[in-house]
Amino acid sequence: MSAQNGTPSGDAAGDAGTPGSRTADEETTREALRGGARRGPGAGPMGGMGMPAEKALDFTGSLRRFAAVMRPERARVVVLTLFGVISVALTVAGPKILGEATNVIFRGVVGTMLGGQVPAGTPTEGIVAGLRARGEDQLADMLSGMTGVVAGQGIDTGQLITVLAWAVAVYVAAFVFGWLQARITAVAVQNTMRRLRDDVEAKLHRIPLSYVDRQRRGEILSRVTNDIDNASQTATQTLAQLVTSLLTVVGVLAMMFWISWILALVALVTVPLSVVVTMQIAKRSQPQFIEQWSSTGRLNAHIEEMFTGHSLVRVYGQQRTAAETFAQENERLHVATRNAQFISGTMQPSMGFIGNLNYVVIAVVGGLRVASGQLTIGDVQAFIQYSRQFTQPLTQVASMMNLLQSGVASIERVFDLLDAPEQEPDPARPVPPGEGGPVRGRVVFEDVEFSYDPAKPLITGLDLTAEPGQTVAIVGPTGAGKTTLVNLLMRFYEVNGGRITLGGVDTREMTREALRGSIGMVLQDTWLFKGSIEENLRYGVRREITDEEFLEAARATHVDPFVRTLPDGYRTEIDDEGSSLSAGEKQLLTIARAFLADPEILVLDEATSSVDTRTEVLVQEAMHRLRQGRTAFVIAHRLSTIRDADVILVMEHGDIVEQGSHAELLAAGGAYARLYESQFAAPVTDEEPAPEGQEAPAPA
Repeated sequence: MSAQNGTPSGDAAGDAGTPGSRTADEETTREALRGGARRGPGAGPMGGMGMPAEKALDFTGSLRRFAAVMRPERARVVVLTLFGVISVALTVAGPKILGEATNVIFRGVVGTMLGGQVPAGTPTEGIVAGLRARGEDQLADMLSGMTGVVAGQGIDTGQLITVLAWAVAVYVAAFVFGWLQARITAVAVQNTMRRLRDDVEAKLHRIPLSYVDRQRRGEILSRVTNDIDNASQTATQTLAQLVTSLLTVVGVLAMMFWISWILALVALVTVPLSVVVTMQIAKRSQPQFIEQWSSTGRLNAHIEEMFTGHSLVRVYGQQRTAAETFAQENERLHVATRNAQFISGTMQPSMGFIGNLNYVVIAVVGGLRVASGQLTIGDVQAFIQYSRQFTQPLTQVASMMNLLQSGVASIERVFDLLDAPEQEPDPARPVPPGEGGPVRGRVVFEDVEFSYDPAKPLITGLDLTAEPGQTVAIVGPTGAGKTTLVNLLMRFYEVNGGRITLGGVDTREMTREALRGSIGMVLQDTWLFKGSIEENLRYGVRREITDEEFLEAARATHVDPFVRTLPDGYRTEIDDEGSSLSAGEKQLLTIARAFLADPEILVLDEATSSVDTRTEVLVQEAMHRLRQGRTAFVIAHRLSTIRDADVILVMEHGDIVEQGSHAELLAAGGAYARLYESQFAAPVTDEEPAPEGQEAPAPA
């Protein structure tokens, strides 16, 4: 939009664009569109939650969808998996090598001990035979499973150094490949998250205004920021670790069966127990993580609302209520987070306990097999290390389940946003504005019908023609549908029937960008962004303008005088609230912005509602200059501001009940005359006095 004063969500519901100005019927309609959600602190669409806590998390489906999002990184995923295989293979080989070092030391110690009992140089077989001849069968059985023992020969230092050197080399190489794996994982995940953020940003431009109007801004912001960040951390911490853990389980299990299938079976006895414990803990912690992130969204929405409305909260003395609501939401988040972390936190000690049981059983059985000569001490030492390595990845996977559940809960909330219904796509072959005929700026409403709720029609059979250069004023009571009319023109909402043409072209045959590029808006709610005043004025201006044109527009809209008094003039920095400027000054800036955009059609929606009388005169002069030579729609409650309009439309309940000039409508003595008299004459009531003894009816 060329000169849009701000996002129109605040004016989306017809003239009930601001919550405080909605009629009861339109508010009820709004509630129906929200699915019956209650508005207010802690409430919103679906109770202010992006995902109901009772909804079952589609864990597998969400993971599968996230994997599809990561598909462009499949080459990196293959490489990190390959590096993971190499790293795991080297890590798994380490205990076996260290076990051989233990055997070298043990052979040397035993050979030295037996040097005085057996002739020097006697090999293992001779030593075993001699021990059996002396009746030392237990020691003979233990040595029978060990080769390389020579009586009188000590530790082979050269062989020991070689074995240890190999062990160091293997572990260093495993570290290098593990580091590369982590590096590639971080790149793949962050690339994916960048694309996901791009998708969310693009989605926000495609969702209809009705969706945004049903949501609390804090909730949407929470999904775009907190949930994506949480999903990013989860993927970074779990992707490589899951691959490594699963590969480690396979590799370690193979080595365990190679060393001793009996001990391997003993170690596997605890696996079903581990799985049962993991599933039970995950089952109980999963709903808590869903509630945790839903509570985060609600709390963010409340904080955002209270921060933006900080002044009103103080004016109406609602600090205590706001604090109480914050305390309630904070307590909900505290309880959900505490429960989620506590339940999932029992995973690690539970798995540790099972691992210790496994260690005890292996130590006992392994010791017996060493004593019987069926295993060497080095093999048992390696097996114990393998048993630790076997339970460690299982424990890691179990511990990652809470992180995975939290991450999947967040990514599903993001997917919910990405799955939100979108506005109708632009036509494949759009018609540019002005292609429908020689008359540009001519706006025609032909038998237009629209309703927020199909059961409650708002606008029916509306016909309206605005000729080029005309100023069309739209007046009527609150909730009459004035702003709805403009929102239909802008295609913030789509008509249910009939059509709207601009320059002879159906607006649905144009792209939204082209349509809104022909229209400039000045809303009653000023919108500025953090930056200099000049940057704010040039926002949305699609043509090249000279400094002379810029200053001319600023002078014409009475912006130049007050900007000159600022410390840095047009380079003065303002925040997104424009807190250093008055309401009138902010309003003048938005009018100047529309002036610079030079739109074909101008929409002024209560553009003087927040300024004083003197400033209103300046604004009226600026708007008068701005309206010259272009079609203008002016929505106003103060009828003094639209006396010079070419056509005044009076709307009631979505219908145009009167139209004509100011003088003609006053002379007709109809709805416009009543509105005019209500503003410039003494208050009038149509109610008859209540009979004596009865109370007057309460105001609606």
